[in-house]
Amino acid sequence: MLYSDICSLFDLQYPLFQGGMAWISEAKLAAAVSNGGGLGIIAAGNAPASYVAEQIAACRALTDKPFGVNVMLMSPYADEVAAVIAQQRVPVVTTGAGNPSKYMAAWRQAGCKVVPVVPSVAIAKLMQRVGATAIIAEGGESGGHIGELTTMALIPQVCDAVALPVLAAGGIGDGRGVAAALMLGAVGVQVGTRFLAAEECQIHATYQEKILKAKDIDTIATGRRLGHPVRSLKTPFSRAMREKEYDSSISNEQLESFGVGALRAAVVDGDIENGCFLAGQIAGMVNRVQPAADIVREMCEQAEKVLNRTAWELVSR
Repeated sequence: MLYSDICSLFDLQYPLFQGGMAWISEAKLAAAVSNGGGLGIIAAGNAPASYVAEQIAACRALTDKPFGVNVMLMSPYADEVAAVIAQQRVPVVTTGAGNPSKYMAAWRQAGCKVVPVVPSVAIAKLMQRVGATAIIAEGGESGGHIGELTTMALIPQVCDAVALPVLAAGGIGDGRGVAAALMLGAVGVQVGTRFLAAEECQIHATYQEKILKAKDIDTIATGRRLGHPVRSLKTPFSRAMREKEYDSSISNEQLESFGVGALRAAVVDGDIENGCFLAGQIAGMVNRVQPAADIVREMCEQAEKVLNRTAWELVSR
């Protein structure tokens, strides 16, 4: 069985986290991943603390396994959500889109393990200094908010720069990706896009259909002008967003307002024209709907086979 330090540190069967995807990663999906041996994660997104508290309670009703909550630090509700996480003593906290330093002491005092998502070596070092338990180094191939470096370039540099366990994220859609991440020095992975095709994922049927039909070149990154680029599927909305970014007559405030509500329009309404369908570059590899537990097991079993075959081939030479 594929096993690493991440498994013992977080009490997992497999070294795999499910990504915290806003409006997507809720209690049912998180519990299914945790029951399957990985770490399921509830996404707080831009939701208020009351929603997060409800999701934590729902997840605990569905699983007795460890789970986590992802905090999007750009959210206007981040302070409230951070307090709820500490009060509820959530086992694991992952963070993105900002610096979680001001919350670290409260989370650690509550017994939460804190695992920030980072796009660079500098931020990974900072997170180590402020007391992170582990690091998720995420390459620009991922869906949602992205950095500039690719996973292949980022992971070994972060592994060399920090003494903490490192999980790899971005562009990992099957066991080959898991094996590659481990070969680069990571001790686990975080996976998002693959779980959009989980049976327990509550996205609109249109969203799931678009993921299943996606090809390798069907994603686009928008928002670079605003300083927080996002990767999603190519749709009328994302193409319009890209065009507006290059229009100097449109202010940043107008550009920001254009995207308000676009993710909800995709996840809840399946709105092709106005929705932002977040997805990573591995979307073209996702071709069937499966139970979340099967996704976790299949990816890790395939990774083990790849690593064993590679080791045998190297020795046989």
